[in-house]
Amino acid sequence: MHVDIELPLGRATALQRLRAQGFCVLTPSAIESLTGLDIDDFEPMRAYWDGLPPDAHLKDGGAYRFRRHGCFVQTLEPQALQAVPHRAHWQPTTYNALHGGMERWFEPLPPGLVRTAPWRALILEFGELFARLRAPEGGRWYVEAHPFRIDTAQGVGRPTPEGAHRDGVDFVAVVFVGRHGVRGGESRVFEADGPLGVRFTLEQPWTTLLLDDERVIHESTPIQPADPEAPGQRGTRDTLVLTYRAGGFQAPPA
Repeated sequence: MHVDIELPLGRATALQRLRAQGFCVLTPSAIESLTGLDIDDFEPMRAYWDGLPPDAHLKDGGAYRFRRHGCFVQTLEPQALQAVPHRAHWQPTTYNALHGGMERWFEPLPPGLVRTAPWRALILEFGELFARLRAPEGGRWYVEAHPFRIDTAQGVGRPTPEGAHRDGVDFVAVVFVGRHGVRGGESRVFEADGPLGVRFTLEQPWTTLLLDDERVIHESTPIQPADPEAPGQRGTRDTLVLTYRAGGFQAPPA
């Protein structure tokens, strides 16, 4: 497998790479091309990560993850995005052995964040891009949005405590928002049915990793304080994870 960070041509090159290898990485300039927005327009969103509440569902007993959650339905023809009533996040154990099989209720997304133009543009443009690769049933994507902050106040923070995994959806977008005072946090992408994989570190804010969840598995390695001699140092790594699924949201069996 090969990862090419530079995607100056935007949508066409992203589709080519997704078809060829099941993932691609969009630079901030590619995000500008895709959304039609200046990358500086995204910066006000960063403040919302400072208000993320703790994740109360971590089975490893950790206190290193902070998050919110919201759900949307994206209609492709005509293009529309509709928030749905707040609901639990659920995954089967086949996709998340650690936290699967349980309804996890997280605090909802702040209305101010959802109303921003970059937020809407990211969800819609990624959905349009993914639909060109594989059109969803009924012309609708069922989108879940997860703003995450991982911190190192306890020494180690784990972005993916479940390890290398698939999410049980069609496509995933991991938008890198920023990092401060940490080392680690390497992104790893592997073939779902083969031995090959790549590893790289997202470092420039608004760089985005796009994944075909049917073809690849992914994980992010733990983070630690950049200065190991400074106990209690609170380094942080912030991301926005968007998942796109055809046919409906994942839910417990009826």
